[in-house]
Amino acid sequence: MPPPDHVNIDRPKAKSARPLRAIVPFIRPYLGRLILALLVLVAASAAVLSLPVALRYLIDFGLTSGDAATINRYFAIFLGVVALFASLGALRFYLIMWLGERVVADIRNQVYSHVIRQDPTFFEVTQTGEVLSRLTSDTTLIQSISGAGISIVLRSTVMFIGALTGLLITSPKLAGMIFLLVPTAVGPVIWIARKVRKLSRKSQDRLAESSGLANETLNAIQTVQAFTLEQLQSQRFWEAVEETFHAGLRRIRVRAIMTGGGMLMLFGIVTLVLWIGTLAVMDGDISKGELGQFLLLTLFLASSGMSLTEQWGEVQRAAGAMERLVELIESEPVIKAPANPVPLSVPGRGKITFEDVTFNYPSRPDDRVLDRFSVDIEPGETVAFVGPSGAGKSTTFQLLLRFYDPASGVIRVDDVNITEADPKHVRQRIGVVPQETVIFGTTARENIRYGRPGATDAEVENAGKVAEIDGFLRGLPDGYDTFLGERGMR
Repeated sequence: MPPPDHVNIDRPKAKSARPLRAIVPFIRPYLGRLILALLVLVAASAAVLSLPVALRYLIDFGLTSGDAATINRYFAIFLGVVALFASLGALRFYLIMWLGERVVADIRNQVYSHVIRQDPTFFEVTQTGEVLSRLTSDTTLIQSISGAGISIVLRSTVMFIGALTGLLITSPKLAGMIFLLVPTAVGPVIWIARKVRKLSRKSQDRLAESSGLANETLNAIQTVQAFTLEQLQSQRFWEAVEETFHAGLRRIRVRAIMTGGGMLMLFGIVTLVLWIGTLAVMDGDISKGELGQFLLLTLFLASSGMSLTEQWGEVQRAAGAMERLVELIESEPVIKAPANPVPLSVPGRGKITFEDVTFNYPSRPDDRVLDRFSVDIEPGETVAFVGPSGAGKSTTFQLLLRFYDPASGVIRVDDVNITEADPKHVRQRIGVVPQETVIFGTTARENIRYGRPGATDAEVENAGKVAEIDGFLRGLPDGYDTFLGERGMR
């Protein structure tokens, strides 16, 4: 079993210092919906920011008039604004959450489509469980920020700016004090948030390692149980989970300090300014209604600031997750089609040539598996490779399928150097019966059809007869349509 940090060896690092920018191409196709959501957001924020004004007029002209009709009219307006805000808020939430779900689905599709095209070298240094962790837990973090998170950030930003503007109009003197004091609260929060991002990255790495361990053992469950190693594997998984827990705990501690500190500073500023505002009312500089308006705007400012403080931590977590996903998206396979691939002959003749082929696996550069290996196989000829384990039998077929390129020498299919051809076309020419048969978690019919997805039901059943499994499959409860379970264990 590789050491914990082995999975990070030889992996390309994210090129962008701001990984969340990588989300932009996924959002761009839905720009129209995003613009609509932003318009609804602005309208909803405007409705909320009108409440302090309504409160001011209610206090200065409604309560002081002693007229019940006037008071009723102002409260009716107040309730109308609240109803408008609630309706717009619901629409904003739906639009933004739809966008988050759609973006994450597209990210998952692209990451999976990219990873499944990687060559075996990639999987020599990357655990399958880690890839699965990135597809699930990392994209869930992206979903939280691209859906509900971005909704809260956008709303809070608009509210924060709107509240500051309202405060400036209501009382320039008090607003000026807030402008001077707010940076003292925001600066430390941003500094701490950088630490949150680093700790979040480490936490996600530990989670990926525990997922990799679980995936590895569960896929070999019969071997684990045959050697009665359940207790040993449980202990190893517990240790991996504990490392994940402690990594997460370090992140939570820093976030707690960031949240508590931000709350103390923001509400401390609000309290100080309201204190001075109350003294201004006593001196007759502002009216009671203006103080009420200022109070409500200040509460909006503080609550928006707190939301931004908390979400900034989530943004940093999402940035760490996106950084890990970008690594996968930006990784390039070593084996890929040339710019102008040489076409193979049609129809194929079946001639195979190995000419002075030398090869060693990338993870074992000093251990030659094949050394100046040569063989010519003519069309229609049957050749069997026989030898002890490690002699290079499986390696020969992996090279023929161009899963790897030899260190030296040439491999030809129908007189075409396979490094000059499209790997897809080369592999389509070769029928493979693997040493360990793979059965996918679907029906028997679909497992047989895997070799040729466009095959008809009749062709699938004819293949079953040729393979002499037709009688066995028809004896199953649903015949060819029987669900076989993962790896055929059902």
